[in-house]
Amino acid sequence: MHSKGIAYRLTGIPGLDAVHDRIAAWREDPVLMPHLAHVHAMLLSLRRLDAINMAYGAAAGDGALEEVAARIGQFAEEELDGPWMLARAGGGSFLLVANEACSRERWQLFADQLADMIARPIPVPSGILRLSPRVALIRGLGEETVESMLDRLGHALGDAHDQHGARLAWADGEITPPGRSAQQLEADLLGAIDRDEIEVLFQPQFNLPDDDLTGAEALARWNHPQLGRIGAGALFAIAERADHVGPLSRHIAQKAMAVAKAWPGTLRLSINVTAADLAFGSYTRQMLNLVRESGFPPRRLTLEITEQALIGDIELAAQTMAEFSAQGIRIALDDFGAGFCNFRYLKVLPIHYLKLDRSMIDGITADRRDVAVLRAIVAMARALDLEVIAEGIEEEAQRLVVAREGCAYFQGFLRAQPMSAAMFAKLARAQDDPLYEKRA
Repeated sequence: MHSKGIAYRLTGIPGLDAVHDRIAAWREDPVLMPHLAHVHAMLLSLRRLDAINMAYGAAAGDGALEEVAARIGQFAEEELDGPWMLARAGGGSFLLVANEACSRERWQLFADQLADMIARPIPVPSGILRLSPRVALIRGLGEETVESMLDRLGHALGDAHDQHGARLAWADGEITPPGRSAQQLEADLLGAIDRDEIEVLFQPQFNLPDDDLTGAEALARWNHPQLGRIGAGALFAIAERADHVGPLSRHIAQKAMAVAKAWPGTLRLSINVTAADLAFGSYTRQMLNLVRESGFPPRRLTLEITEQALIGDIELAAQTMAEFSAQGIRIALDDFGAGFCNFRYLKVLPIHYLKLDRSMIDGITADRRDVAVLRAIVAMARALDLEVIAEGIEEEAQRLVVAREGCAYFQGFLRAQPMSAAMFAKLARAQDDPLYEKRA
């Protein structure tokens, strides 16, 4: 999974030339190709960018583009199981390519949800911006060249711009699948828990510098009977519209802790906390009850909270986190470095870990400034008695840099993809075996 730049600086996002190399590498990878059948792509274009630059200034326009890039990267990270890459296609356009096995309906749902996220208001120093994205979609044909895909996407995007009210278009005029309405999806979700359609996967986390397995982050996926696998971002967006976040969060936590209770040794479990969870008055009590009922040791549990989830009520969030911390539960500030960082959170919140967003990692093997920023963050964390977790490690060179600079833990495709409970248990048992040898 790939995107570029500190806080998604526009200068750090690769251009279209890099897409050729990435897709060629996917097609040559003997591990990826048997499992991931299609290269999917989407071209996103933002309307009224010239008007925004004229009204608010070029700096505001660039800031909006950086925020859009961050939203694309975060949503892709939550939704896609295979590797992906974000590239700049010039002006107000971005290209997202993914080596992802999914249906046309699923790719379209992903694009629709992403367009919704991009269209949310963006605060800038001189006001509030509202962007209107247009998206062209494609499923690559066999050995189709990047030039061919871009040509078809460009024509489809032009058609979307010409059609009043059209937001999505498939390349070459392919018929847009009807999909399911928002109301249908909300109704589907209300019964998904009872039908056992919500799956919990586990993203392994490793110690630095010795690569010992230290635990896993629980990730939710909805195995929709018609649309296929739906990732956490879309799942919780649907749950929020259906006012179903609380039951969904409790179900995921309950399921994850029931599995993790059987893990050997001192392996930790990380569970994500949403803004809706924090706003729910009895969330702390209900979560602590779930921990007690599960029998999972609180001292081995980490709750991951994003900066976005803290915006609503920082005082309430601090109080909630302090109550969890008093019970031995640890707190991680997730996606640190994505978007605009508020360093006040580090002062007022009782946190134990900083979890670096992958945008803070991508450039560290080639850009001295990226390394300098990483070094400064680790030094700051050390001064605050916080440990740093590096997310999105895909290359051995990246792992070596974050280890050298003092990060304590990492996760990413280099060592393991998100996996089923059974596969993680096998990995944990293998490490627990005295004859187990770590990967070089």
